Amino acid sequence: MLVSSTAGQRGEAEYSGYAASKAAMIGLVRSWAPELAGTGIRVNAVAPGWVETDMTAEALRGEGGERARAGIPLRRVASSDDLAGPIVFLLSPLARHMNGSVLSVNGGSVLA
Repeated sequence: MLVSSTAGQRGEAEYSGYAASKAAMIGLVRSWAPELAGTGIRVNAVAPGWVETDMTAEALRGEGGERARAGIPLRRVASSDDLAGPIVFLLSPLARHMNGSVLSVNGGSVLA
């Protein structure tokens, strides 16, 4: 189970290194899933959008936060709890037939 980002799905101006590393994770999921399936290992990822963390705190203050929320159809930035459920699901037996999936957890901001 990997954690990628919407930046890896669509690119991200001014953050090309970050976007490239997250796109590489998506490539790994899609490569490892069939490679490891025969061993019983499933490989999936979540691709969150904006999440309230120490890393994003400054970017989400003031006008930057308003712009971020305006680009999210649900009009709010995710919390870590919003990611926990999808991650637990992907790791659980409920997702036993999911392999090679990238689950978008972004409030509808990137429909990939």
